[in-house]
Amino acid sequence: MSRWTFEPRHTAAEFCVRHMMVTYVRGHFKNVHGTLEFDPEAPAMARVEAVIDARGLWSGERDRDTHLKGPDFLNVERFPEITFRGRRVRLTGANEAVVVGDLTLRGVTRSINLHVRYLGQWQTPWWEHGVDKGPKTRAGFAATARINRHDYGVRWNSALDRGGVLVTTWR
Repeated sequence: MSRWTFEPRHTAAEFCVRHMMVTYVRGHFKNVHGTLEFDPEAPAMARVEAVIDARGLWSGERDRDTHLKGPDFLNVERFPEITFRGRRVRLTGANEAVVVGDLTLRGVTRSINLHVRYLGQWQTPWWEHGVDKGPKTRAGFAATARINRHDYGVRWNSALDRGGVLVTTWR
């Protein structure tokens, strides 16, 4: 089993939220750190832990970002980190699995299913301080989950004049 470290420059946690009933707001967190213990010959034995710096939220609109970081949503002053700890892996295909784990958001921990796709391994150049350290093996994964914000105490919303609400499901 190999231990892999998330590379922050190539790692992001992204979100997509239904907004005003007719569009989606997307954003991301770039400051994601974590580890993965993974063997492609025994993927069901994998373990993963990730920490997201919630203060680094970016959606492309400063006022919205300020609101999302505030007490109505993530409350980053009180809860600066979002964490995920995988507990169990269920293979669903040759390169796909569901990782069952605990997501902690705003101090609330809930079990979620993280749908993961293994993208493979490859050799890439590796330079440190201007010195070629030779090729480095990297592995790629993509994962998605759907959560209900109410499960984490995020209740803020606003009714729209023509019916519906401002914010619905988070992905």
